[in-house]
Amino acid sequence: MSFSMVASHSTGKVLKDVIFGASAACNEAIQKYGANKVTNGTIGAIMDDEGKLICIPTVEKVLRSLPTNELAAYAPIIGLPAYLEAVKNLTFADNKPDGYLEAVATAGGTGAIHNTIWNYSEIGDSVLTSDWYWGTYNVLCQEAGRKLETYELFDENMNYNIESFTDKVNTLLADQDSLLIIINTPAHNPTGYSLSEEDWDKVLDVCKEHAKGGNKKITLLVDIAYIDYAGEKNECRKFMRKFSNLPENIFTIFAFSMSKGYTLYGQRTGAMVGLSSSKELTTEFLNVCKYTSRATWSNINRGAMATLAAIDQDKTLLAQFEAERDAIYQTIKQRGAIFMEEAKACGLKALPYKAGFFLSIPSSDPAAVCDKLHDDLIFAVPLKRGVRIAVCSISARKMHGIAQKTLNLSEIRKIVIPAPPLELQTQFANFVKQVDQSKSILQQELTQTQTLFNSLMQEYFG
Repeated sequence: MSFSMVASHSTGKVLKDVIFGASAACNEAIQKYGANKVTNGTIGAIMDDEGKLICIPTVEKVLRSLPTNELAAYAPIIGLPAYLEAVKNLTFADNKPDGYLEAVATAGGTGAIHNTIWNYSEIGDSVLTSDWYWGTYNVLCQEAGRKLETYELFDENMNYNIESFTDKVNTLLADQDSLLIIINTPAHNPTGYSLSEEDWDKVLDVCKEHAKGGNKKITLLVDIAYIDYAGEKNECRKFMRKFSNLPENIFTIFAFSMSKGYTLYGQRTGAMVGLSSSKELTTEFLNVCKYTSRATWSNINRGAMATLAAIDQDKTLLAQFEAERDAIYQTIKQRGAIFMEEAKACGLKALPYKAGFFLSIPSSDPAAVCDKLHDDLIFAVPLKRGVRIAVCSISARKMHGIAQKTLNLSEIRKIVIPAPPLELQTQFANFVKQVDQSKSILQQELTQTQTLFNSLMQEYFG
């Protein structure tokens, strides 16, 4: 393009979303071959065994029963008060940490991440997350004028790589006065990994060490979008108590989402919950995030907020909802177990999957792996470091056999093929050359002999 009307900071922006791109290719195959023949492992939405989108029945019932005012009226910028209380209750369950808490409604979990990046990192600074990450983190950072840096999520034993985390934090805080760290757990997207309590102890020790003296600021953004599919609700939230009474220059934000746990993907409803040992800092959090929300989406979906509040306030509805969601969790858990068991049986290297919507297979050429899977009408998402498979959307029946069909090119390329010394290779090359020359001479002689034979036959018998 020789001429552009957009501002300089927007020039050249083109969104290339591999997830929705892979999903579009899958949908084309479904139209051509039929849903029964196609395996859709691309999109992070729960599908039943027939490939139909699941909405938790209690959630749908409550949403459809709301009066018009609760569906159509503007909501407060900060969110409905009952919704914000419900968010706090549901974020922590029985593991609410000691400290001051405030919540702000956002446009999905993505909105919570957006507001955090904008308000808790400096323009031009780096934001830190693991090398296996949801690609939108990078889009959000770039749009806000930040850089996304990564550390290695796993060590050589496939455990949480605290050494890589520590080194990267040390490096960035040597150049920056503040650092935003994004940690997606439990049921991490895209690997399904969850930090253990011991992992969290080590992470927080690193943060506390840098907080000494008060001249460095650290914000921890804990992305819990998939927490409701990570295990028993209190067990998978036990780590949250560790955030109690942290130094005031360590601020914690939890990114809450209704998209996954409440199957209201398109309603774009979430929240951010700020935690600090300082009431002044949580009040600041409330004010600045409310301001950013007004400048970005103004206010969010009232109907979805009213739905969550209604379920949280009714013990019968809440119990019914949790039973329905637990059944879905067990279904997804079964699907993931099928893949991991078959991967182990056939020797396919998969990253450690604990729970959640996704699992991943390392590869040096993810696009080639996905292209190969297309031959069997299996669709997955090629990431930078490997292939992501959405177990949430693949039935147990279709899950069988995927591991065996997944050719991990990175593993193939790791196979060591013995090669002779260069001197022997040269000798062999010269020998082949001599053979080729001899073949050429012999072919010429055979051609001449045949010509002479044909001539004599013509002379004597023609």
